Amino acid sequence: YNLPKALVQKQTIPALLSGRDAVVRSQTGSGKTLSYAVPLVQSLQSVRPKVTRSDGPLAVIIVPTRELALQTFQTFQKLLKPFTWIVPGVLMGGEKRKAEKARLRKGINILVSTPGRLVDHIKHTLNIVFSSVRWLILDEADRMLDLGFEKDLTVILNSLNLTGPTRQNVLLSATLTQGVTHMADVCLNDPISVQVSGSTCSDLSTVTLTSDPSGTNQSESFAVPEALKQFVVVVPSKIRLVCLAAFILDSCQNNKLIVFVSSCEVVEFLHCLLTAVLSRPTANRKPQLSFLRLHGNMKQEERSEVFQQFSASTSGVLLCTVSYTPPTAAAEYVHRVGRTARIGGEGSSLLFLTPAESAFITELANHNISLSEMKLLDILSSLMMDDAYKGRGKYHSKSSSRALEQEIQERATVLQTEFENFVHSNTQSVQTAKKALQSFLRAYTTYPAHLKHIFHIRSLHLGHTAKSFGLRDAPQGLTRVLQSNFLLHCGQTIKPFRLDSVSHSASGKHKRAVIMHCESD
Repeated sequence: YNLPKALVQKQTIPALLSGRDAVVRSQTGSGKTLSYAVPLVQSLQSVRPKVTRSDGPLAVIIVPTRELALQTFQTFQKLLKPFTWIVPGVLMGGEKRKAEKARLRKGINILVSTPGRLVDHIKHTLNIVFSSVRWLILDEADRMLDLGFEKDLTVILNSLNLTGPTRQNVLLSATLTQGVTHMADVCLNDPISVQVSGSTCSDLSTVTLTSDPSGTNQSESFAVPEALKQFVVVVPSKIRLVCLAAFILDSCQNNKLIVFVSSCEVVEFLHCLLTAVLSRPTANRKPQLSFLRLHGNMKQEERSEVFQQFSASTSGVLLCTVSYTPPTAAAEYVHRVGRTARIGGEGSSLLFLTPAESAFITELANHNISLSEMKLLDILSSLMMDDAYKGRGKYHSKSSSRALEQEIQERATVLQTEFENFVHSNTQSVQTAKKALQSFLRAYTTYPAHLKHIFHIRSLHLGHTAKSFGLRDAPQGLTRVLQSNFLLHCGQTIKPFRLDSVSHSASGKHKRAVIMHCESD
């Protein structure tokens, strides 16, 4: 039985069974869902007379994403098999409101929902009442704040506070930012603070149970999985695409890989490009690679299907997370890399940075997040394993390190040429690449002010950035569009792209699979 998982549940379950409000901080993937689900079910099944559907919601669980909502709902379905009189239900964007209203009318006792969809029903569904709510769970509270759900949470809390008995409140988070601490002050009453980290018996001293909801004197505190190996590669923009492809070819033959990017358009572009260029079987690569995509513009049925396919696969042993587009904050980085090395398993993360962005390593170090450098040439050397990228040069790579480096560079050029040839093969693919490039640049302008010295739009070489989208040159008029977007962001408002988490789907293994993932409004 995994120790970090046992620790968070061992500390949290008794605290919640005592009836106290609680703040639970533990690394993502450490088993926090069961730590509140078990005492919640235990509490409701003991109610006499027995709970009925007509009682309506007795517990409300708020989670930041549709995928986590679905997974949490499925967890409660399993726990409630012996207690068939307690009915769970889920509300989330992408589902038909009419069907959800019908389920609410019939009665739901444990209600799992994303913030936006619950607010929608609060405003427009008359038969949703909170007069009997005994439990309020805010799961991944830091992520909800990162995604801009603060106003929705205020609406939900105000609605819950209007009526109903005294309830038990639980806030769970992988990070303790100032925003999370403020939310705890607003939502919780004299809470216990449960903090768990460490993966060995000697680390038991890092398990704390206090009455201090902040749990630390630091303004921001982060917990990453203990078994996670974190890497960074510094790569010029013009060869980022080739570097990503080389890493995929080297890493995902027997592993599961998640690639985070900044927009839905970039997801679609990379899915199309990598499928076309890397999925072809070669003499050295059999069978072909499989690419999946997941983003907010997809229909919910398709998202759920991809989510289930990715999470249910059992092939492979190692989970890898690639941060191809840098996150906008250290807290977001923690959530991304937390998709791997879950519940005690091993995993690795790789963050892609350009030379101009390398100061972000220091930013993460300021939050006690340490990265090991992975050399660009080492990643590109995986191209030596496949003669499909062999150039015209006749090098004797074993006789000279310089000759080996030249051959690797030539193979990288061959692969970049393949990407460019595909992109320029027809007008539609060129337009798709341009659209993805423009959306990437728009997203780049949304980095917060305190990171502008690292991620500034003016520091980008537009021609080299275009190369990372398979374009041979920067599109005409791009500078004008870029200036317009930059002024819009500075002077008015530009709607930022939101990066959704894959929740806990990465806890399984997936043979030869890469999933591109981004969430938009």
